[in-house]
Amino acid sequence: MDHYTISADATAEDLIPICMAIHEIVGRLPVTARARNTSGVRIEEGVVVDRAYNGPVLDEVISSNKVVKETPRSGQYKGVPVVVAPVRNASGDVIAAIGLVDITGIFDLATLMEHQTMILKQVCGKDPCPLPSEQINAKR
Repeated sequence: MDHYTISADATAEDLIPICMAIHEIVGRLPVTARARNTSGVRIEEGVVVDRAYNGPVLDEVISSNKVVKETPRSGQYKGVPVVVAPVRNASGDVIAAIGLVDITGIFDLATLMEHQTMILKQVCGKDPCPLPSEQINAKR
């Protein structure tokens, strides 16, 4: 029987199989991970691009033992929303962190709705948009 264990001392090579599976599950979004005591891994477009990765949000999660959703101000993913979660042992202590690009953070629906009228005026040039004669019901 195969057995796989993740520990606070897991290397990038130890984390690659798990991270590659997550990478494929989430449609090849970039995935990063590191154990508490070692550098980690960064995977993009189906390829391991860094086997000594230490991102600021991974470090923050390892320190805080909490899920973090934010847009980093530094590092490889500067300006890109990410979500990072801790991997905990049976006692609840953080032993690693795994993160990925947060596609829910890329689309700010509230701001889009706030600017909807302005966007429609720019697209249509008139208000109301679409005009009654342009609506789907008018074409049936």
